Amino acid sequence: MDIISRTEELILLAVWKLQGNAYGITIRQHLADTAGLDYSIGGIYVPLDRLVRKGYLIAQQGEPTPERGGMAKRFYRLTKAGMAALNEARRVHEVMWSGLPDISLREG
Repeated sequence: MDIISRTEELILLAVWKLQGNAYGITIRQHLADTAGLDYSIGGIYVPLDRLVRKGYLIAQQGEPTPERGGMAKRFYRLTKAGMAALNEARRVHEVMWSGLPDISLREG
């Protein structure tokens, strides 16, 4: 299985958490609120498109809305392959961290 990047992992997690309300702006806001990350719009949509191409996400066009000037939102949902990629990322993190001492911020 392909190892996903940290950005891809965080976006997949955000889509999972947001469930049916995962679109570019809500994903970006969720990452800012929970991880303190300030991605540009392109910094969100480029990996989103890549995750769709990899089969980890499904994108669905919503209905056009007047408050968006008649534009429709593009909603994202996790696929089984996306869940498997997240499970693999978690497994790799756990293996890499296992056996290491806690990180101390004390000097010396």
